[in-house]
Amino acid sequence: MVLSVNERTFSQEVLESPTPVLVHFWAPWCGLCRLINPLLMGFRNEWGEQVKLVGINADENLKLANTYRLTTLPTLILFDEGKVVHRLDSFHGRDDLRKALEKMTVVALPTSA
Repeated sequence: MVLSVNERTFSQEVLESPTPVLVHFWAPWCGLCRLINPLLMGFRNEWGEQVKLVGINADENLKLANTYRLTTLPTLILFDEGKVVHRLDSFHGRDDLRKALEKMTVVALPTSA
């Protein structure tokens, strides 16, 4: 299950998080939003505790949707130390999403040397 975040909890759960946070902006009417959930859950399992995955219902959190200038759903934004480090708001199917998530993983996860 993905942690559900709203305008009240956003700052604490995302901006103040000690670990990188992948925010999935979605809406109940968005079929693609539901379609990518299994893929997001798979990546969350791969990341373990290194990246937190949260979901935000854009329809119920219009201030956040406006703040981050959402133009399409789903939109994925990776935050690290309260800053946007990667954004994905258009992709064409699961392969595009998988490649984008792999790139995000490289950005978010520390390399082991």
